Amino acid sequence: MNPVQRLSALFALAFAASGCSDAIWNDPHPSAGKDQVVLYSNFSERPKHLDPARSYSSDESNFIDQIYEPPLQYHYLKRPYELEPATLTKMPELYYLDEQGQRLPDDAKDPAYSVYDLTLKPGIMYQPHPSFARNDDGSFYYDFASAEDSQDFKTLHDFTEMGTQELIADDYIYQIKRLADPKRLAPLRGLLSKYIVGMKEFSEEVAARRENMGSNDWLDLRELEMAGLEKVDDYRFRIKLKGEYPQFQYWLAFHFFAPVPWEVDRFYHLPGLPERNITLDWHPVGTGAFMMVENNPNSQIVLQRNPNFRDDYYPTEGMPEDQHNGLLADAGKQVPFIDRAVYRLEKEAIPIWTKFMQGYYDRSGISNDSFDQAVDMSSDGINLSDDMRAKGVHLDKATRPSTFYLGMNMLDPVVGGDSERARKLRQAVAIAYDTEEFIQIFLNGRGEPGMSPVPPGIFGHQIGEEGINSVVYDWVDGKPQRKSIEEAKRLLAEAGYPDGRDAQTGEPLVLNLDITSTSSTKARLAWMQKQFNKIDLQLNIRATDYNRFKEKLETGNAQIFFFGWLADYPDPENFLFLLHGPNAQVDSKSGVNATNFKNARYDELFAEMKLLPSGPERMEVIREMIDILRTEAPWTSMFHGHDYMLNNAWVSNSKLHGISKATLKYIKIDPQLRQEKQAEWNKPNLLPLILVILLLAALIVPAIMVYQRRQKQTIGE
Repeated sequence: MNPVQRLSALFALAFAASGCSDAIWNDPHPSAGKDQVVLYSNFSERPKHLDPARSYSSDESNFIDQIYEPPLQYHYLKRPYELEPATLTKMPELYYLDEQGQRLPDDAKDPAYSVYDLTLKPGIMYQPHPSFARNDDGSFYYDFASAEDSQDFKTLHDFTEMGTQELIADDYIYQIKRLADPKRLAPLRGLLSKYIVGMKEFSEEVAARRENMGSNDWLDLRELEMAGLEKVDDYRFRIKLKGEYPQFQYWLAFHFFAPVPWEVDRFYHLPGLPERNITLDWHPVGTGAFMMVENNPNSQIVLQRNPNFRDDYYPTEGMPEDQHNGLLADAGKQVPFIDRAVYRLEKEAIPIWTKFMQGYYDRSGISNDSFDQAVDMSSDGINLSDDMRAKGVHLDKATRPSTFYLGMNMLDPVVGGDSERARKLRQAVAIAYDTEEFIQIFLNGRGEPGMSPVPPGIFGHQIGEEGINSVVYDWVDGKPQRKSIEEAKRLLAEAGYPDGRDAQTGEPLVLNLDITSTSSTKARLAWMQKQFNKIDLQLNIRATDYNRFKEKLETGNAQIFFFGWLADYPDPENFLFLLHGPNAQVDSKSGVNATNFKNARYDELFAEMKLLPSGPERMEVIREMIDILRTEAPWTSMFHGHDYMLNNAWVSNSKLHGISKATLKYIKIDPQLRQEKQAEWNKPNLLPLILVILLLAALIVPAIMVYQRRQKQTIGE
């Protein structure tokens, strides 16, 4: 074939390829099995802990809450949030005891003990895992005497023999003991030790045992007893608490209380395995709808349907709008609907958005960079843009049960304390700091000002005129209106700082904002300084790394800071305890009261509120607590964030749940529609290549023809 013929063939090939409309050349995902229904998503940071006793991160929960099953779960569709049995046959039976262990009436006041009886569904099986593999005689298949014996097993995938076993009461009891083990560093250990009978003593005994053990040696926690735990039989156990703790039921829906069998704990402590990072903190084991089959945080994490998952079904009821939104179309059908979930590491927002628009990611949040492309701002709120609607994208919106706040360290000599001077200074800042403007500029409107720590959707949240913060807002024409800057300046002058200067020294008042180095952009910090400048105050930015920032909070050396809280459970106690005096961080390093606010009346009301059932009496107590906070203003600004999730047309059953992360089993994917849309949105554009070929042909072919003529002339001569 001569050069001209080669060019002609290349041109013909390119032209033919340009007509192959179904060809997808840029698909970043390897082909899945024909019978596999796969969801594609992403993550931005490697999960640090996958052990249910250690993990306390929302990002980690996205993975492990699909794998582990605590006794309770949240109803997927109902709002307000509602607990329901997960592995239990019914909701736990709660009853009370006196000091002698005698049962009290259900309405007894100040009982000595609360007892939770939990009954498991029989027949629930664990995922396949080598820790359950046994020989014919019942002995463990994998049982190494030394690290040398296990040296051929470099990763978990090297263990080819699998087994399973039934979930029993011992597994939940063993996990609660793991929560008490000081080595686990469980975030809930301090809190739970105040309530679960014998937990503190159990922790001390475990610590004493470990003094003479190697760091990776296995301590069989079955050998030690915890007074507050009782096994009735294989399917029933009891947890005994001191006094009353109504919020305990919510922890029973958290992965901290997911079962971990002793066999799994033993396996991950076999000689040599912990040193090779073959641990529960890296390779979770559960009874949930999915199991983790790949954990490569530098590339991807893959969850796969657990073949041993129990019979579980999509909800048959929900909210009135759920039927209209198609969220009950699969009512009563068995879950999960997908076979695999592939999560790719993506550290930047733009690649995520691009791949979502190409159809390679099924769902996506909305970054600031893509906000204008995704939604339109109108008088009736935030809605999908025309481009998104044309692609069949649908939008999930929900108010996140969270509160973010600008906090004042109440131990600080300038902004802190309960003096009239400090109180009016804080109130002046609260008026000047324009939360509404912050939400519009930096959150694209995805939030609402907080009138109290209690967010929408949680009992105790107030709406309308009675719900406004009257220190900061007036009620005008049926809506809250922020008080004027003149009012803020008046309060500032009464605090002893007319025109932002100390009335006694004449020196300008400089306040310090403590932040982490990566938490705010220059634009955001400049905006914050502007808010203080409106009342002639100077704001100095003190940026440090996170560890130093945390140390400042724990030692009371921060002055002003920005912080937030996402609900662990849907109860006002989980937000109002952020300002409970005994939770002050300076007094307790693990305390959540970062402002170190202490008010005797507030603390008295808190103790009353947390034991009351949600009703009018509890609401009155909460109102008084919130009035105290508004007057004292330890938090000078608050907002509650809104969550937005975009779903491509082939995704169904998607509803944001502000508390639970165990929702993957309900999501449904139409892979055929996805493939059609991917082909439509990613047609190869070969026109530039064709033009280049034509240009090359125009330049090269004449030269080749001249060269060939000269060759013929040379031969003829």
